[in-house]
Formats: sequence, C-alpha cells, structure tokens
Amino acid sequence: MKLDIQNITYSINGKVIVDGVSLGIEEGTFVGLVGPNGCGKSTLLKSIYRTYQPESGVVYIDGKSTDDMSNRELAREMSVMQQENVVEFDMTVFDMVMLGRFAHQKMFGNDMLHERELVREALKEVGMESYEERSFLSLSGGEKQRTLVARALVQNAPLIILDEPTNHLDIGYQYQIMSILKKQNLTVFSSVHDLNIASCYCDRIVLMKAGKIVDVGTPEEMFVPEKIRYLFGVNTQVTHNPITGKPNIVFIPSDNQT
Repeated sequence: MKLDIQNITYSINGKVIVDGVSLGIEEGTFVGLVGPNGCGKSTLLKSIYRTYQPESGVVYIDGKSTDDMSNRELAREMSVMQQENVVEFDMTVFDMVMLGRFAHQKMFGNDMLHERELVREALKEVGMESYEERSFLSLSGGEKQRTLVARALVQNAPLIILDEPTNHLDIGYQYQIMSILKKQNLTVFSSVHDLNIASCYCDRIVLMKAGKIVDVGTPEEMFVPEKIRYLFGVNTQVTHNPITGKPNIVFIPSDNQT
C-alpha cells in the first residue's frame, strides 16, 4: 500500500502550518516523521486522514485520491491513531477496540464470533487482555494509548497513520508498541518524539521544520549532529548501537555545549 502526498498546504487564521508538502512512502516501509513541536507534524497527518481539509494538494493511496473514497472505503485502506482522542461517552475497553472493525462489518451475515476473537487477539498483543470489561475513561493515559493501538491494529488496514503512538507510555511499553508495529505487514507513517526510538524502528526518517519537509533518508543519513542541531537547536554526539548498528543519539547538556 503506497502513500503519495502531493503539495499539501494548510493554514490557520492566515498562518501557513503545512507549506506545500510532497512526500512518497513506499509499500511496506516504516517511516518516522520527526521535528520540533509546532512544526506541523500533527497538522500534516490530519490532512492525510481527512480530519483537516487542506487548501491545496491531494493524497493518494495506491494511485487513488482519498477525496474519491467514502469513509468506509478509506477505513479499509487506512487506520489512524490520533494524538488526542476525545470520547463523548464511556464504553468498555472491548467495545472501544471493536470500533476498529466497523469498516468490515455488515448489517447481516457477519461472523461476530470471529470479530470478537480478532478484538481479543489485538488486546492480547498490546498487553490489555485482562482489561476487556474496564471502562475506557477509567484507564491511565498509557492504558488508553495501548487500547487505541489495539483498535488501530484490529482495523486490519494495509496503511496505518499514527501521531506519536508512544505518548503517555513508560519506556517498556514504548518499545513494546513499536516492536508490535514493526512486525506487522503494513505501511506505517508515524510521528515520533523520541529520536532513538525512531532510529531503532524506522526504515526512513522525514525531517520537518516550520511546515516544510527539509530532508528524507535513512536513520543513518538523517540522525547526524548537524541536522539534529538544525531541527532542535541542541548539540549531540551520535554513536552506533553495538547490537542493532543503528545511530544512538546522546544529547549534550546546554552547560556543556560549546
């Protein structure tokens, strides 16, 4: 499932937030979107999955414009995990994850036993199998996040868009969730806050600043001190993880910077 983004522009009150972004994401790759807060990452993702309607530009999935897809058709092709999830009424964890199956369900003849088993498998994969009957609103931030990852996975779409999926998670679950996502046979486009997690799991890195894509490449190509300093204004030392061989970023405290 290939994702093509062509010339996306989005403004709020006359201020350009995403400025003519074009990007191609190849089928089966795990691509991380990296940049400072306020650079337009979430706005770009929302423009892709149609929460926002951009002023210009088109998003294609395997050559078909998302503007020509119904909501149900789009949900079969793309699952989404947003950074903010406003729940207007409470429901059980099981029912929250079951919402991910709506695009596949029919009014008559659907195998609900099979649907329920898919939900249970997704909950087990994120370590939430004992929470089925818990109220979603009663969960901690990390438990809610894992539930929403399960909902995105059970949707069984070949493309998944995530906005900082490890937000609110402790370090153990951060790596668990990224490992789960990595092993899926999916095309993944995700904003990532932690550069070392992005380095460990992403095939490609997209650098974004001030609404524009500034560079795209492998973690080895993107995570070098000069580019990190340009994005975030901090000095770093980049070594290589002795086990994975991936770049390992060490941040230098400001009082030690020269």
